[in-house]
Amino acid sequence: MSVSEYVFTASDGEEIPVRIAARRGIRNITLRPKIGRDREIQISKPWLVRDMAALEFLEAKRKWIERIFARAPQRETVKPGMCLEYLGRRVTVMHDASRYSNSYSNDGMHLIIGGAPDMFERRLGELIKKEFLAEVKRIIRSAPRDLWPRKISLRDTTSRWGSCSSTGTICFSWRLAFAPYDVMRYVIMHELAHRRHMDHSPEFWATVSELYGFGVERAKRWLNAHGAELHKYL
Repeated sequence: MSVSEYVFTASDGEEIPVRIAARRGIRNITLRPKIGRDREIQISKPWLVRDMAALEFLEAKRKWIERIFARAPQRETVKPGMCLEYLGRRVTVMHDASRYSNSYSNDGMHLIIGGAPDMFERRLGELIKKEFLAEVKRIIRSAPRDLWPRKISLRDTTSRWGSCSSTGTICFSWRLAFAPYDVMRYVIMHELAHRRHMDHSPEFWATVSELYGFGVERAKRWLNAHGAELHKYL
């Protein structure tokens, strides 16, 4: 894989880094705008496609790209004493530099992050990702075994909350940890349904409803309305 770097200048003058990765085995150009801590646009292109063609494709999608960045919430620094909601619970995060490890209070309402102050957010993010992955695996085990993925991976994506490949790998945005629990569970069941139907046919949606139960449309509406908010922290 080779990587080239450019800059996308938005209409308001903001300069957003662009990383173009040439990959073997893919057929189309794909765009992934990242709206988290470090805003950038990631482009994947087939090995023989020129960088200029990828940049022309990016320009053709300018309105879509700018709309994503315009709707992105202002990032909020997580500081000790703040309350966060993730994985269906509300927790006050604290910091104790004298500790080497992280731990919850006995009532589970406080999370103490250890280590140096400048590592506070990073260690918090790593812990949430670890717990999110564990919860994803637990939820998957509640589904029929023939739908279980061969591999699970976490990403920090803005355009897709999950994906399922024909090889049996399922990817999730770890930002789903900040979504309401039922919404997070919906995305998991959505991707598991793709293990049976690699499309969005009526049969696929019937499988989603079978796995998830009542409320699929409600979960979809929540993601459409509030999905950008999941990139507010970390």
